[in-house]
Amino acid sequence: MSNLPTPTVLLTRYFNNLKMNNWSATTISRRDYVLNKFITWSSERGIESVTEITPESLAAYRRWLYHYRNERTGKSLKFCTQASYLSTVGHWLAWLTEQGWINSDPSTGIELPKEEQRLPSSHLTIDEIETLLSSVDLTTATGLRDRAMLELFYATGMRRAELIALKLDDINHESGLAMIRQGKGRKDRVVPTGKRALGWLMKYLHDGRPALLDEDTDVIFLTSRGNAFHPVTLSQLVRSYLTAAGITKPGSCHMLRHTTATLMLEGGADLRSIQTLLGHEQLNTTQIYTHVSIKRLREVHDKTHPGAKDRPPQSDTE
Repeated sequence: MSNLPTPTVLLTRYFNNLKMNNWSATTISRRDYVLNKFITWSSERGIESVTEITPESLAAYRRWLYHYRNERTGKSLKFCTQASYLSTVGHWLAWLTEQGWINSDPSTGIELPKEEQRLPSSHLTIDEIETLLSSVDLTTATGLRDRAMLELFYATGMRRAELIALKLDDINHESGLAMIRQGKGRKDRVVPTGKRALGWLMKYLHDGRPALLDEDTDVIFLTSRGNAFHPVTLSQLVRSYLTAAGITKPGSCHMLRHTTATLMLEGGADLRSIQTLLGHEQLNTTQIYTHVSIKRLREVHDKTHPGAKDRPPQSDTE
């Protein structure tokens, strides 16, 4: 093809196609990062046209991902990250094939690395979460805001981006329900807030938010400048409260999400209900929490395992 566009131009057309098919801006942004990295890697090795991408060059790219080390931390890419990068490149190449820009998809025979079965990051105990919540200074508008955010995180298990995006009309104060609009996968869902979280939210809206409001906006949680939170800023804020409460477990907003799921499972909630609350598309995503919730397993073990009732070993002197 003498008039074949450059990889960058074809990448732009690919993203336009994703937009027309209602892919989320977050997913497109993530793919933009990954694919531009791949194009740069290819160009550094003399691959300037998509027709020059071969199974051999993709195999070399996979090896490069495996051996890659972060310059700052020295850490390698997780296997799930490597698989995600390769899958993203493969989707682009499949689209190029469908559109007739390349004759065949060179990624067809590439085997993705097997992903690790990792447990969720740390979660808090009931005592730790209560210590965290009680550590907030309630004499300021920002303190009321922060208590309401922490309570809502804990009560609903919502994602960081979902809490940031909450609008005033998304909270039904009579029913105690929160509407999460366009969550992960661009799906809406309704979750219960719980009476305590709703109470703190109403107190913030009445006594705290007016002091933070700079210009008319329907965003619920505002910074001291009257703006919606940036995700990184919110994570830093939650981390600061965890540190102040003496909690050294790694994590921030997402750890509160894990805490909600784990403590509810230990309290007797079924997986389907937790799946609905968290907005997981697949149940197997939720099932990972069964490995974290050891309390129920310990109870079953104590009741059913013959060895659990044996007398402790006696010393020779007794």
